[in-house]
Amino acid sequence: MDAATGDGAHRASHPSAAHVGRARAAWLRADFADRTTDRAATLNQLLLSSVVFVLAVLVAFTPPDVDLALFFLGVVVVFVVTGATLVVPWNRLRFGWVAVVPAIDIVAITFMVLAAPDTAMGLLWIFPTMWLAAGFGMLGLFAVIVAVAAIIGVLTALTTRELTFTSLLLPLVLVAVAATSHLTARRSDAQRTLLAKQSQLLRRVLEQSRRQEQVVTEVLDAVDFGVIRIDSDGRIAVTNEANSRLQQTIQGDASAEAPVFRDDGETRLPPDELPVERALRGEAFDGQVVWFGEEPGPRQALSISARRLIDPSGEDTGAVVISRDVTSELEALRARDELVASVSHELRTPLTSILGYLDLAIEEPGLPDHVRSNLDIAERNAERLLRIVADILAASSSSPASVEASLSAQLLDVRDTVRAAGEALTPRAAGRAITIDASGLEPARAWADPMRLRQVVDNLVSNAIAYNKDGGTVFLGTTTDGTSTWILVRDTGVGITEADRARLFQRFYKAGAERRSGTGLGLAITRDIVRAHGGELGLHSSPGVGSTFIVKLPATAPEGTPQ
Repeated sequence: MDAATGDGAHRASHPSAAHVGRARAAWLRADFADRTTDRAATLNQLLLSSVVFVLAVLVAFTPPDVDLALFFLGVVVVFVVTGATLVVPWNRLRFGWVAVVPAIDIVAITFMVLAAPDTAMGLLWIFPTMWLAAGFGMLGLFAVIVAVAAIIGVLTALTTRELTFTSLLLPLVLVAVAATSHLTARRSDAQRTLLAKQSQLLRRVLEQSRRQEQVVTEVLDAVDFGVIRIDSDGRIAVTNEANSRLQQTIQGDASAEAPVFRDDGETRLPPDELPVERALRGEAFDGQVVWFGEEPGPRQALSISARRLIDPSGEDTGAVVISRDVTSELEALRARDELVASVSHELRTPLTSILGYLDLAIEEPGLPDHVRSNLDIAERNAERLLRIVADILAASSSSPASVEASLSAQLLDVRDTVRAAGEALTPRAAGRAITIDASGLEPARAWADPMRLRQVVDNLVSNAIAYNKDGGTVFLGTTTDGTSTWILVRDTGVGITEADRARLFQRFYKAGAERRSGTGLGLAITRDIVRAHGGELGLHSSPGVGSTFIVKLPATAPEGTPQ
């Protein structure tokens, strides 16, 4: 309750604070406008008084045919008004009171014009009329027109002159100058208003950008993987807290850098292959595993990816480097492989002993035929179990050459191998009314290990049956072009999703929820065996339609191989 009340009070206080802030901002703007008006009055009046002072000096030293008393009366009035603008605090008076200054100037200049009617003193009216028209809007322009009309009337009455084109030229010029000043002031006001709106908009955009930057920074600091933003010039612009933590963990002692190794943890990584160096060169990569530190000390593995950043014009603007700590994952995988290898190795010894005693039993003289047949079946299954154990050991081995080293390749007709595998699995398929169609088998020779190739085909056909629909069909086919040989195994089953296809050949991975048994090593070992032969294993699949596995093998022996 207290927290909720506090939050409510905090939210309630916000409008008041915002109102105070807006009021203060409005007062500052008003105060600035008032001070601007004060300065404008002083500057305009100083400009007029400077010109009048020059004229007064000229008249004093070279007096023309003028009424000096009336002329200097006008001069004194101008100077007095100028002094008033310097001492009167216009910012404390209403804005309209400042209009008294140009009005008095018009009267003072009228005295000067009456004192010297044959001179161009009337041009001094330009100063107050411009001030009125520019500073007081339409009202000021109207006042200028009225003042000009009044001046014409007064001058005509006092000088008893007729209205001519020459006498009307000055009033017309004054009105035109006043109108121009008014329009210029309006245009300046519009520009100032536009600039103020743009400035307000820019402030809002800046505040929004700052808020977005703060949110992005908070999100980056909240994640547990390191992020580095590299500009196009190679400068590191952004880095998050997780990256700093990773760097501190890696470096440990700041005086020494941790040695860097490849994904095997043993081979030193050259400096030009460091992830950041690759990103600085403009490379993009995914999942580069790098080990930091060496045994027996603490070690850390990072999975590092780099993505290039492209702007809308297609220019490269840098890269983002993402690093993730995968030490625990890799150590868990290594522990799993070691456990599987240890268990498989322990199974190998009793299986070898079983096979030995089975051989002795089979060779026993006088053994009944049905007993010998049963022992043969037991021996074949024991040998198969031994091969499975060997496969698990091979899959758990870190050396990719383990499978290749166990091959004994020869030229053979793969059609016979595929047919034999199909016949051996026919009883299993019949249990679910699945038909094995071998009509696509053609003579096709390949350079392969018979036992390993049978293992490949057995695994593919077994999977085609396991993932098929009841009453479905498994199609088997072989063909060759003299250079390469292909084995095709196609089913009409459930198919494989895109997500499963991406991980289908990973060790210990079981695709689909339908799989109830198995080690998850079958397809991984199958692909390793095919690649060890110099071939490739392909897959085409659609969910709900079925899957097709294609094995490609060399049709001839490699050059220099004895046959």
